Amino acid sequence: MSGSIVTLVLKAVTLAMGVAVVVLSVLNRLDPNTGLILLGIGLTSGGIALLRRQGG
Repeated sequence: MSGSIVTLVLKAVTLAMGVAVVVLSVLNRLDPNTGLILLGIGLTSGGIALLRRQGG
């Protein structure tokens, strides 16, 4: 049960980081370096979620 919650949170972080970068970019409120960091956090969360699903 708790494993599925962790996976859900990791997927939510992945989605949230992507949406945040898009919205902040449209509003011209995002520094490129910050955008890369946010996308990196999202990509890492997505990768961990995929590894958990595959049992790796």
